[in-house]
Amino acid sequence: MTELTQTAEGIEPTGPVQADPAITFADLDLHETILAAIRDAGYTSPTPIQREAIPLARKGRDIMGLAQTGTGKTAAFTLPIIDRLIGGPKRTRCLILTPTRELCVQVEESFRRYAAHADISCVAVYGGVPLDPQEKKLRAGVDVVVATPGRLIDHLERQNVVFDDLEVLVLDEADRMLDMGFAPQINNVVSQIPVYRQTLLFSATMPPEVEALARKYLRKPVVVQVGVRSSAASTVTHAVYPVPREKKNALLVHLLTSKVHDSVLIFSRTKHGADRIVRDLEKAGVTATAMHADKSQPQRTKALQDFKDGKISVLVATDIAQRGLDVSGITHVVNYDVPQQAEDYVHRIGRTGRAAKEGDAYTFMAPDEIGMVRTIERVIGQPIPRISVPGYDFGTVAAD
Repeated sequence: MTELTQTAEGIEPTGPVQADPAITFADLDLHETILAAIRDAGYTSPTPIQREAIPLARKGRDIMGLAQTGTGKTAAFTLPIIDRLIGGPKRTRCLILTPTRELCVQVEESFRRYAAHADISCVAVYGGVPLDPQEKKLRAGVDVVVATPGRLIDHLERQNVVFDDLEVLVLDEADRMLDMGFAPQINNVVSQIPVYRQTLLFSATMPPEVEALARKYLRKPVVVQVGVRSSAASTVTHAVYPVPREKKNALLVHLLTSKVHDSVLIFSRTKHGADRIVRDLEKAGVTATAMHADKSQPQRTKALQDFKDGKISVLVATDIAQRGLDVSGITHVVNYDVPQQAEDYVHRIGRTGRAAKEGDAYTFMAPDEIGMVRTIERVIGQPIPRISVPGYDFGTVAAD
């Protein structure tokens, strides 16, 4: 954990901020109603990012949180925010911006879980669903707004919500928001909230664009970094299956029918490909569903809920799900198509091996994808073993 200064050259360390490595939630001085909700959820000890970020956030410090997916970052900001809001005036005091609808819903769920014993209201605001129900909730008054940038601007233009009393701004998965082109919308929103506020920024990576965003909106921030940037979770076992592109479906069916897989997330590069994979798996007797941008929001919500509930064992998704998909117990992630960006590999496989649980990540590598796999290996700093399926001929792929 490092304290920062902002200079013309960038964000630089000025000295360490000490943290107690052995601590429980009860040691964090959180309100008793929050501790009760944490106990209800079955947790006793904070993760490293929670342990370091929560005390700083409670002191009102601006924070840049850098952490792999699955490290508990959502609770790292929801818990201190709830602690701050308890017993305070009933007006909109917190805004959280997220890149995707799915993450928006999951952050709202986190607030509801940890504020279950507190009088704090929260609403999720995102596109793909009608405006009117959201408008009614916003106009009725709400303590916390969790929103995607585009839909929030729609409500701001209609004057459905004002942030004159805002105290805390959270930019969640800032790198993803910038990747998706939300910089203009973020600037628009921030121009309409108080300058004097606490700002918490969380990101899996810190490219120059994220650093510039932090320098622009954070005041004397503290960096809380867990793990090595661009590294894959140590709890994930990696494997690459060299396979001709035309035999990927056969390999996938073989792997998923040769033994029981409890919860499998498959990434396809295209929406059409995702639908085709689902059809082939269903023909083989594997329960599966697809989630991508051509699906309506209710369809996507149902697909995710059925996956969470275990009604289906396989969810096939495009990169819409590589971040913000918080499903406990995913045992396997399959990269049916090798991701175009090495950082996307880290985010994809971060869906498994979460909260110190073990998981497996399979990557199907066609001949034209060898170069991308090599780039991934350089970024994560480790070779990925090549695996063949004994007794099952999938053809050959040139040695890489």
